[in-house]
Amino acid sequence: MATIEFVDVTKTYPGALRPAVDRVSFTVPEGAICMLLGTSGSGKTTLLRMVNRLIDPTSGAILIDGTPTTQRDPITLRRGIGYVIQQVGLFPHMTIAENVRVVPSILGRPASEMAARVDELLELVGLEPGEYRGRYPRQLSGGQQQRVGLARALAADPSVLLMDEPFGALDAITRERMQEELLRIQRGVRKTILFVSHDVGEALKLGDQIVVMSEGRLIQQGTPVELLAHPADDFVRRLIGGNDSILRQFEYLPVTTALEPGTGEADASDEALAADATLLHALLRMMQSGQSALRIERDGATIGHVSLASISRQVQAGSASTGAPVTAQ
Repeated sequence: MATIEFVDVTKTYPGALRPAVDRVSFTVPEGAICMLLGTSGSGKTTLLRMVNRLIDPTSGAILIDGTPTTQRDPITLRRGIGYVIQQVGLFPHMTIAENVRVVPSILGRPASEMAARVDELLELVGLEPGEYRGRYPRQLSGGQQQRVGLARALAADPSVLLMDEPFGALDAITRERMQEELLRIQRGVRKTILFVSHDVGEALKLGDQIVVMSEGRLIQQGTPVELLAHPADDFVRRLIGGNDSILRQFEYLPVTTALEPGTGEADASDEALAADATLLHALLRMMQSGQSALRIERDGATIGHVSLASISRQVQAGSASTGAPVTAQ
């Protein structure tokens, strides 16, 4: 794992009226998934591509584990960073196994050493090695190709993974499966991931941290809960919520945001809800059980309760008037 730090990073293209990225500073902790979210032209892809020096900043610095990227050879830097894009970019004349081991081969690792690693990675991304290692990209669906692209990015065991709208071209069902697959993989390998997305739901689902960009500037940085509960301004409020603000809060906010002390009207003998459950889970449980309040537990101990009233107060507090919705593109 690695820490990525952006320090007053600016990128200005010749002839442009404003910077593509304008004095952006934030830190991605090691092992976190950081989602870059914003409208079209907000600078999120430019910011991502500066990490592996496909683009260099005009000013400021990007540090990986404390070392500025501009102090490292670009080719060497890129070989140590996984990169997954929407178009996948598999080599059509190579088998799936050859595609996965291409970067380790460039790094000088023998094919015999990589055979077991290729099978391990294919299994990791949900492709049975015996069935897929000898196939060619044209013989795979779009979702399967994207899985191979992810396996290839992980092949050299990079500490940093850059993902530029990798699931954007997939249908809704395949996209959801790939999101679940990424979360499953991340629980095992714990990479530091910088992920560009135009999809608000995807950002809320995948992100440990979300960075909202607009016109090259960082507007707000925080966890999904922080952005849902405390948007920095109307732009963030509309981008994150829009007409679905209340629904998103039910779906993503944990029950602890509506927590009240004691057990209230909750029956101490009833099964409790875990502290990481969402408000939506709590509402569904209340509907199923006929209860108006539920105990909340963390590590086996009761930490309070939620009720229909406390959930209602929380949602009303976080649902100020938003105006017209903004759509991320």
